[in-house]
Amino acid sequence: MNTSTVESRPVTATSVIVTDDTLTLELSDGRSVSAPLAWYPRLLHGAAQERSRCRLIGQGLGIHWPDLDEDVSVANLLAGSPSGESQYSLKRWLEQRAGGHRSPENG
Repeated sequence: MNTSTVESRPVTATSVIVTDDTLTLELSDGRSVSAPLAWYPRLLHGAAQERSRCRLIGQGLGIHWPDLDEDVSVANLLAGSPSGESQYSLKRWLEQRAGGHRSPENG
């Protein structure tokens, strides 16, 4: 009996499309995968111009949005995992964006 050895390579992103409600990745294996933008609150709250400025990182293993300080990994998207950011962290980020800097004592 002959067996073939399959060389496993990680699937990587080749391009990124962000609309008002969806994040879509084109993948190196020919697939496209989409997730609701609501899974990634920083992308959801970002302006279209901020969402359009992204770059592939780790040779396509992830995507980084410098204006939004957001990273999304291809593996997590494929696994159906939304952002793991806490509500506290997101709230602080939104306040900073709005210019409402609060001291730690004021929560």
